[in-house]
Amino acid sequence: MNLLHRTDSRRFDVGCTIEIEQTGESLHAHVSLDGNVEIRPGDEVTIHGAPVRIAFGDTVNLRRTATVVRAGALKRLMTHVAGYLELTELYEVSFSDGRAS
Repeated sequence: MNLLHRTDSRRFDVGCTIEIEQTGESLHAHVSLDGNVEIRPGDEVTIHGAPVRIAFGDTVNLRRTATVVRAGALKRLMTHVAGYLELTELYEVSFSDGRAS
């Protein structure tokens, strides 16, 4: 059995609402999963359906189906570590005025 492609309770489909806005005030795309499904570090969410294109000035609300794949313990741990390492890069930022003392 291929453990990478097994089907179990870690993979499920759920309905979702997609809001896309491309205006002078805002450029965003938000997805809300039905049933307040909690997405945790390392989880994957795939939205099904054709790509959406909207013209400037438009706002669109769509209903689609999403597949959620829960991360295993190792992937969650790796995601936490990667996030921590990315955060530590911010510590190296200098707020000096660039002039030598």
